[in-house]
Amino acid sequence: MSNLTDLSSGFGALAHGADPLIPWLKHYTVKDMNGDSKEDLVRATVWQLMRVANRFARIEELPIRIDEDLAITTKEAHTIEAIGDRPGLSVTDVATTFGITKSAASQMVTKLAAKGFLTKVRAPHSNKEWQLSLTPLGWRAFHAHEQAHGQDFARVVDHLSGFSLNQIATLTVLLEAVGGIMDERLGE
Repeated sequence: MSNLTDLSSGFGALAHGADPLIPWLKHYTVKDMNGDSKEDLVRATVWQLMRVANRFARIEELPIRIDEDLAITTKEAHTIEAIGDRPGLSVTDVATTFGITKSAASQMVTKLAAKGFLTKVRAPHSNKEWQLSLTPLGWRAFHAHEQAHGQDFARVVDHLSGFSLNQIATLTVLLEAVGGIMDERLGE
């Protein structure tokens, strides 16, 4: 029970403040958390993580306008961003960066190349690898994404800056643990 008490005291201020980043906490009070089992809190946390993941997946499909006649999905924009941030990235690097299969990364890269956002050049060290770089249109998309999501990212950073380093570190460790389980499942 002491771990649960530690957890509830760490979240107490958030629970009473009904922080919009953690809406499931708004119905909990410190007293309620002390009565819940650790398993109940883990289940509530996993449920909230699934809700966030589902909303994130929906956001990934939203269009980002490059100009009046041209838009890309957020997923495409993130791939463009990764390539813009690290010119010469390979398809394998894209797969690793996003935790997707090499086949899925290859499909995305081929799609973006066909749309004129990036170029693929054979890597000098391997006939099987491609080095990726953005075209001028790709750079326009890069900057449109930067502008669109820069505001969202700034809001997240602003909200998270209210948490202690220990809370942020705990969140990071928890997300790594859940990510590891997901990696295992995807590897089956």
